[in-house]
Amino acid sequence: MSDSPSGQPASPLSTPHTITPLQHNALKGFLLAAAGLFLFACMDSTTKYLTTHYNVPFVVAMRYIVHFVLMLIILAPRHSTQLIHTQRTGLVIARGLVLTIASLCMGMALSRMPLAETTAINFLAPTLVALLAGSMLNEKIGGWGWAAIITGFMGVLLIARPGGGLDTIGILFALGAAAANATYQLLSRLLASTEKAITLLFYTALVGSIAFGIALPWFWENDAPSKLEVILLLSMGISGGLGHYLFTLAYRHAPASMLAPTTYLQLIWAGLLGWLVFGTVPDSMSLLGMAVVAASGLIIALKSR
Repeated sequence: MSDSPSGQPASPLSTPHTITPLQHNALKGFLLAAAGLFLFACMDSTTKYLTTHYNVPFVVAMRYIVHFVLMLIILAPRHSTQLIHTQRTGLVIARGLVLTIASLCMGMALSRMPLAETTAINFLAPTLVALLAGSMLNEKIGGWGWAAIITGFMGVLLIARPGGGLDTIGILFALGAAAANATYQLLSRLLASTEKAITLLFYTALVGSIAFGIALPWFWENDAPSKLEVILLLSMGISGGLGHYLFTLAYRHAPASMLAPTTYLQLIWAGLLGWLVFGTVPDSMSLLGMAVVAASGLIIALKSR
């Protein structure tokens, strides 16, 4: 980037490449991110449901493969070489690998813990983004930003507290998903000015399909899925692909430090879907922790404005 959203010199990682100036429209970026987050919550709910019948690698593999096949059928004839042309191929592939790790960790966490609590722990991602965006993307943090970061960690501790009844291994997987998701968000912002959103989406599907496709023979399920399960498997690829496309577009209109905290909206969707689909309601301490995490996101968002 020739100039960062904060007006400071760009990161040295981006200087040798052709840059397209980012548009600044915070409301449009927020709405795109909010729509993507709703689709993510739907995908996570479907993943949790399917992992009660199938192993996690199989479920996640189906999601990526469906996503990739749909892109080939719908988008490849129209966009052709635009899907594969990149300026920073190494970073684009790294972004896809990071998301693959995040998806696997999230699936393992969802198979062991309730939807709302798992989503809430994953909310460390925007906190980590705000923490790292200053050094990687030259976006200022400031005193309010640091206060929000500390608050976010405290909220997660309330959710994942000892004696809270959550599965310890599940918590570790959720933390791993948060770290990988934060890296994915930072790479999305870093690549937004040099790569097309459709290209980033294609490589996300391609890398995930290759990674899980190689492992699929070891996790293939012998039982044929029912009609409902086939529909759900297909829906994961659709909601995941469209959600990431909208979220990638959002980074063209707002800085990472502002967009990242808006992910607290996914917590609302997750709580509602967890109650409606699985009949689970977080306890009072977990609800307090979720509120604290959401408050930390709002602080960063207001600070960015």
